[in-house]
Amino acid sequence: MEPKETEDRIQKILQFCKALTSKGLKLTLLPTTSSTTTSNFIQTKATSIDIEIISDGIEGKSRPMPWMPQLKINDLPSFLDGTDSYPSLLKLVVSQFSNIEESKWLFCNTFDMLEDEVVKWMASKFPVKNVGPTIPSMYLDKKLENDKDYGLSLFKPSTDTGMTWLDSKETGSVVYVSFGSLGALEIEQMEEVAWGLKRSNCNFLWVVKESEFEKLPKKFCEETIEKGLVVGWSPQPEVLGHKSVWCFMTHCGWNSTLEALSLGVPMVAMPIWTDQTTNAKFVEDVWQVGVRVGVNEQGIVTRKEIEVCIKEVMEGEK
Repeated sequence: MEPKETEDRIQKILQFCKALTSKGLKLTLLPTTSSTTTSNFIQTKATSIDIEIISDGIEGKSRPMPWMPQLKINDLPSFLDGTDSYPSLLKLVVSQFSNIEESKWLFCNTFDMLEDEVVKWMASKFPVKNVGPTIPSMYLDKKLENDKDYGLSLFKPSTDTGMTWLDSKETGSVVYVSFGSLGALEIEQMEEVAWGLKRSNCNFLWVVKESEFEKLPKKFCEETIEKGLVVGWSPQPEVLGHKSVWCFMTHCGWNSTLEALSLGVPMVAMPIWTDQTTNAKFVEDVWQVGVRVGVNEQGIVTRKEIEVCIKEVMEGEK
């Protein structure tokens, strides 16, 4: 999996670990070698959490993304019993973590097509419960003093530019735009988002991955320099908690949705795939904390639609 995707997942697990250790529990975090892309990927102040990197037997091998079609439910027995690509989860943990029999709980993060089946299998061995939201405590319940970040970063990007830019904007005047670490828009859709942001006439901070920069319309950044800023990365909870941010245009990934809900930022929902469509429906119809964009006959969200939705959240009465 991509380094940023790995970071997103481990961040949430680590945040949960910090909450548990604050109650006096002893925990060990077990990242695997195939998901560890750098030797210093754990950079945390949560020193009470033990870190044990364990081998999953697939270092250097090609591994399909867990939600890809080639991994079917019928593959579950081999997934659990062990193959060259997927060693048994239980055998993996037992062989590498000698205290497993003394543990009260085993927390497992899956997020793939086999979620239900894995949970059922795990339930026969261990108690199973859902947990969350797992975002830094200072943006949620403030029970962990000074807990303002996840305590994990695979990268060391500069955040000064984006935060300084936000500091210069009026309260509640900025649209924050991010489609997640995995989302990739087609060129036509990228252009519609760009011109929709310009037509809204609102200040905007847009996170665009380096690999996606070439899809931006020519001279877009220059033409919108008075209103907008495009960056390659941003500390999302910190941005959503900033006084100048009033609207979050998002793909509605679950992590982003939880962060927006926890920080009280209304959303323009633009789902791309997997669970995002369901999350977007909840945002608009159930929780009523945002609006969802519509698509045309070609499946494109037009610049006009983007303009209308942004203005609804930034200026409307709803």
